[in-house]
Amino acid sequence: MHGYMHVTNNRIMSAEQIIFYIFASILTLSALGVITARNPVHAVLLLVLAFFTSAALWLLLEAEFLAITLVLVYVGAVMVLFLFVVMMLDINITRMREGFARYLPLGMLVALVIAFEMALVLGPQHFGLERVPAPMRHTAGYSNTAELGSVLYTVYLYPFEIAAAILLVAIVAAIALTLRKRTQNTRYQNPGEQVLVRREDRVRIVKMLSEQEGKRS
Repeated sequence: MHGYMHVTNNRIMSAEQIIFYIFASILTLSALGVITARNPVHAVLLLVLAFFTSAALWLLLEAEFLAITLVLVYVGAVMVLFLFVVMMLDINITRMREGFARYLPLGMLVALVIAFEMALVLGPQHFGLERVPAPMRHTAGYSNTAELGSVLYTVYLYPFEIAAAILLVAIVAAIALTLRKRTQNTRYQNPGEQVLVRREDRVRIVKMLSEQEGKRS
């Protein structure tokens, strides 16, 4: 009986490892496609695929709340904003392709240096699904969302606020990039002048004779 349970657990673990490495490979390839795609719309779509595969990996780690948040917030809202910004910027794809070939060696060198530094800091002993601790036994009333909120707003409060400030700067930068002031064949109103306007400047009362008074005269 113990031998059968041991074999069954090994089979379940091996299946989880296969699913993990499949999604990890898709995530790596889609992330490479984001930075190598010459069409910005294709890069955004590949980023959507990367978010979906990341959500699948979080489901394997039993972080359901984070996975659903990633799909709803980033895929459902942020990526739509990215698509609007990319389409409104009217990027010259031909010129961007020329710059891609020019800076490709430098980009590859920087990527190799970053990968080498990550390997030195983390090391291969920290990678793989087998390094993830086994799921803990929780009671029926355990809430993953409550635990996440407790840790987020106590231990990681300052990093959370810094991330919020960075997102605010990104929103302002996106608005500044897409803001275009047209001066030709465009009519616009000045709110300051509208506030200072008076009734005498806009309305003039003209006294006109009625129809009966006009006939008498």
